[in-house]
Amino acid sequence: MKKILFTLLCFFIALSTVQAQKGINFSRTYPAGGRLLMHVDSAAKNIYYANIFPNQPNTSFSYLPEVNQVNIQINFRKKVHIQNYRYTILIDNKPTIVNQSINEAQLEDTHAGGDEEIFRSATLGTFPVKGKVITTLVYSTEKPLDIEKAVLYGKPLPKAKIKAFLKRTVTDKGVNYSPITDPKESTQLTLTEKDDELTLVKDRSAIDYLYYTTIKDKQTQKIIYESTAWLYGGYIDEANEFSPYLKVDKSIFKKSGDYEIIIQPSSFSRFKMSPTEMEKYTARYTLSITLDQENYSKSELWVYVLFAALAIGLAFIVILYFIKKRNQKKLAENEQQKNTAKLRLNAIRSQLNPHFMFNALSGIQNLMNKNEIDNANKYLSKFARITRNVLHDRELISLAQEKTLLDDYLQMEQLRFGFNYEITHPGDLDLDIIEIPAMLLQPFVENAVKHGISKKAAEGKISIAFMQQGKDLVLTVTDNGNGFDTAKKSSGLGLQLSNNRITLLNDIYKENRFTLAVQSNPGGTKISLTLTDWL
Repeated sequence: MKKILFTLLCFFIALSTVQAQKGINFSRTYPAGGRLLMHVDSAAKNIYYANIFPNQPNTSFSYLPEVNQVNIQINFRKKVHIQNYRYTILIDNKPTIVNQSINEAQLEDTHAGGDEEIFRSATLGTFPVKGKVITTLVYSTEKPLDIEKAVLYGKPLPKAKIKAFLKRTVTDKGVNYSPITDPKESTQLTLTEKDDELTLVKDRSAIDYLYYTTIKDKQTQKIIYESTAWLYGGYIDEANEFSPYLKVDKSIFKKSGDYEIIIQPSSFSRFKMSPTEMEKYTARYTLSITLDQENYSKSELWVYVLFAALAIGLAFIVILYFIKKRNQKKLAENEQQKNTAKLRLNAIRSQLNPHFMFNALSGIQNLMNKNEIDNANKYLSKFARITRNVLHDRELISLAQEKTLLDDYLQMEQLRFGFNYEITHPGDLDLDIIEIPAMLLQPFVENAVKHGISKKAAEGKISIAFMQQGKDLVLTVTDNGNGFDTAKKSSGLGLQLSNNRITLLNDIYKENRFTLAVQSNPGGTKISLTLTDWL
């Protein structure tokens, strides 16, 4: 009876093995990591096989979401001492085969993945993997610590969860941690000057090494932090096991704003997972950071400096434009005022010229009435030359021309009144170069003759001087007449016109003021006319 039961049991085991292998595609071989190969269901499509990670150099991870059964094989090169190798297989962390040696009787010559090199391989078994985790450990008794670990993962990948944020604050006694446990998907956090570090604590899993973390600035969409490894040792979970955590330096947060923490499985290198599928296993948390002190990178500082320079430059251009526009308007107004002043000045000159001619013709008439024919002819000759100069109607003439005009006029009036005169100037004053408004002194000289020394005959004297005082040109007319009261308004047309003319000259030559000073007493009169900064 026992033999019959044993025979039936072997039959059912063999039958189940045949059925299990019925759906496996043995014509397609996948690397499973290290020395292992695997065959999977023919209907399975997404096989994320033999992925390795920088933080787990001896571990291979295969994600098999659509696989029901997996057949595991082990390969050796011909020179390898197979008798020294052992393997252990765990299903959901429970040992199924422990420290098993390789059955050399089952070894067959094969090509690993189509390689030309001949390998010796043996089948370790066929196992159900749907909803399970199969872990295979292979090592040599010569190097028992060099364990090759291959994980065949048939469960859905767990989405990572942040258990806590811990803000570290520097104190007088050391550091202090302020925790935020079970944070929501959006968390507000204020970092002060004394806060220097932020710790992220994740829930523990058997495949922590699969997950990597990035922090993204949501405003610029730039990644500011990346980590592929978790630390252990500082935080213990409810099961009294160490929780994985990361330390993030505060300096990565340059300014206040929203930052996104992304924890997702590593991008499978051999068979890429689609973004849609990857998003199912990705955890996202938003940190709304408020900094009491903003930090800026060099590139940002350059941008701000450039922006400030452009703003200042633009403001300068706008200000310059308005200043230029205002100056143009002011220049136009000044030009208009200058032109108006010139017109008024010409009007005054047109009044001075007839006034002078009338006085000169009166002098000629006076000489003719006295029957002084020779003097009248000389007077008329001088008058003709003066008239030619006056009728030229030039705005500016040289001091030499002004002196000649005054000489002609005074010599002409000497014929009538017999006075003496002199015109003096220093030798270094170049009369041919220096220009002044035409007939500037003539009205004052004429006034000195008519109202000053006309009745003194040979005792009368007129002194005219051209002098330089620094950059100023000083012109004086002095007579030894009886003088007059300067407080009273003069009734003489020539002096009134001259005063008006000086006022208009000041409107035209705003940078060169014309200053008239009159000093008079019973012993004579002195007229001083200063042309400021004229030289």
